[in-house]
Amino acid sequence: MRWNEGSEAVTNGIRVQVRSVYLSERSDPAHHHWMYAYRVTISNEGNTPARLVSRHWIITNSHGVQDHVKGPGVVGETPNLSPGETFEYTSGCPLDTAMGTMHGTYRMVSPDGDAFDAEVAPFTLAEPFAVN
Repeated sequence: MRWNEGSEAVTNGIRVQVRSVYLSERSDPAHHHWMYAYRVTISNEGNTPARLVSRHWIITNSHGVQDHVKGPGVVGETPNLSPGETFEYTSGCPLDTAMGTMHGTYRMVSPDGDAFDAEVAPFTLAEPFAVN
């Protein structure tokens, strides 16, 4: 499995790194169905604990059509990250084109109730042969 080059962003001490991979065994290009997995690593490099309470993904196919996905937590969890802690998970994304991008935010809340959106920088979803 060959992971695509990823993205990285830091917001208020929360570092979000993402890489993606094409899942050929779960894709059917003849029927306009491409499946990708992405691995996210979230690290708290700040001085304050923060809980990830929700996500907002913006998925764009190669025609520029966007799909917004919002919901609580990630993969059924709302991880609490103390300073120095890291949380990692893998999820998937179907596309109706061979290439696309994802980006978005994670809503983080500190113990005293302060909230902010941690950026997820854009990353590519692409079949290996679709990228130079």
